[in-house]
Amino acid sequence: MTSHAEPYPTAKVTWVKSPTRSAENDNKPVAELVAGVLADVKARGDVAVREYSVKFDKAEVGALEISMAEREAAVAALDPQTRKDTEFAIANVRRFAEAQLSTILPLDIEALPGVFMGHRVIPIDRVGCYVPGGRFPLLSAPIMTIVPAKVAGVPEVIACLPPNAHRAMVAGCHLAGADRVYRIGGAQAIAAMAFGTESVPPVMKIMGPGNAFVNEAKRQVFGPVGIDQLAGPSEIYILADETGDAEMIATDLLAQAEHDVRTRVGLITTDRALAEAVVAEVERQLEGLSTAHVAAPAWRDYGEVAVCADEAAMIAYSDWIAAEHLQVHTRDAQGLSKKLRNYGSLFIGELASVVYSDKCSGTNHTLPTMAAGRYTGGLWVGAYVKIATHQWLEPEGVQAVAPPAARQAASEGLEGHRRAAQLRLDRMQVR
Repeated sequence: MTSHAEPYPTAKVTWVKSPTRSAENDNKPVAELVAGVLADVKARGDVAVREYSVKFDKAEVGALEISMAEREAAVAALDPQTRKDTEFAIANVRRFAEAQLSTILPLDIEALPGVFMGHRVIPIDRVGCYVPGGRFPLLSAPIMTIVPAKVAGVPEVIACLPPNAHRAMVAGCHLAGADRVYRIGGAQAIAAMAFGTESVPPVMKIMGPGNAFVNEAKRQVFGPVGIDQLAGPSEIYILADETGDAEMIATDLLAQAEHDVRTRVGLITTDRALAEAVVAEVERQLEGLSTAHVAAPAWRDYGEVAVCADEAAMIAYSDWIAAEHLQVHTRDAQGLSKKLRNYGSLFIGELASVVYSDKCSGTNHTLPTMAAGRYTGGLWVGAYVKIATHQWLEPEGVQAVAPPAARQAASEGLEGHRRAAQLRLDRMQVR
């Protein structure tokens, strides 16, 4: 078994192209700066938020909350097709979240005679959704965090997005169902949602991806406030055998590479000819790609093409990578997919592109990166509810559990525990 700290055993893997940099190691040290922002916003509230908006976003912000009139105007300003497409995506994400929620059921059992226990499914009281600005208006971003929250029954959903975010993003927050929307970005938004300010109520859990400063802020506030996950740069890997289509694979790799210059893209294959063809095809497509100024550095610095000796090695290497997005382009994609264990979200067969999930098909695009797929899945409706247990006992239940509980407490030297366990039993015997 290979541990996280150990390198993958490479006996059955060779590389046609290796990454030259590590996105995980390339993060600039931001912890100290973020700690200062968090402390300042916690101490000075809205005043600090406005100052950081000027400093980091170059934006003078008046009212931090976006009014309902502004929200409705942003929706009205959408062109009709964009609105239809946004509502199509919302409906699909809602449909899938509702289906997921239907699998999370309350529970009540009689575990022993007279010993009853169970759990309730309780929506979190108030959540905060960070909506990143980015290079382009990512209209799907608010949908993925806000819609599952409303499906889960969260009473109040707060959304924060950078003050210079595209107006269509405000419309997306409104259509997705946000109760309140704020023009606050960066680490100061995380601070405002975590601690509360004069304008922003404190939330119980913060969702949504962002840049390195947002990610670090989420890490630092975690504890009293919950978070969904820590998200690094986007990732896509594709598993393929000799049936893989080089043009399609290259197209899908570049579709993700245009997200960020630190996007991690890779092909893992059992066919060297395909590996070489994909490298050539990526270079060819970059020549005519309008976003090549982003995609080309990502491919150059973080692109990987690995050739595995056999299918077993391909599966093992993929599970070690634990990619955020994992596509399977093999002769028996369904069969191979059942053997995979570590990934953020799986796309089975050539017709299932990551792009569909990114935008509108229904599964959530907020997914684990940096090998976190080894231990967790992506954002889902279950992240917005608490599974809280309960129990009650009848006399025969007390007779069953009190003696071993009292004996165990005594052996641990916890006299108060022993007395609490024994008291109810003693009173029952007196009666």
